[in-house]
Amino acid sequence: MAIELKNISKAFDGRNVLDGFSLSIGESGIICIGGSSGRGKTTLLNIIAGILLPDSGEVIAPEGLRTGFAFQDDRLLPWRTALGNAAIASDREKAAFWLERFGLGDSMKKYPAQLSGGMAKRVNLARAFASNPQILLLDEPFNGLDEQLKCNKIVPAVKEISEKIPVIIVTHEESDKKSLGEYTEITL
Repeated sequence: MAIELKNISKAFDGRNVLDGFSLSIGESGIICIGGSSGRGKTTLLNIIAGILLPDSGEVIAPEGLRTGFAFQDDRLLPWRTALGNAAIASDREKAAFWLERFGLGDSMKKYPAQLSGGMAKRVNLARAFASNPQILLLDEPFNGLDEQLKCNKIVPAVKEISEKIPVIIVTHEESDKKSLGEYTEITL
């Protein structure tokens, strides 16, 4: 399953954020996307996910591509528990597995208002991982996480899943990129 982006362009209010961007995404591995604010990093993830359409160019992807997306903002539903939020796109068992793996085993019944920012970030990540994705899109996934948690729980999970599917990560932090080991870097 390869995904191709060919000559993708996208503008907002007459300002190009992507202009003729092309990328081949393989069947596995990590791609880190960097660049200053407003350069189109999140827009690119939204185009890959099918949330936005490009103004021109084409995305060639398998029909019915299952995309796991951990958004930069957590987007948790306030009336659902951590487990309920993580299970939106999967079964509860798989969601519980990822919540446990990300250190939230004791917090599955808590509501978003009862979670710290870092805990909410991990629920967001668990939801993406649990969705049985064929590609995983992570927008600033390490923001708000303490270093020990990032290095001991999240990064190992990213590396593990990247052996099976492609993982595309938007990050500004060099230390985050280095912690991932081998990756392809793209700067917008």
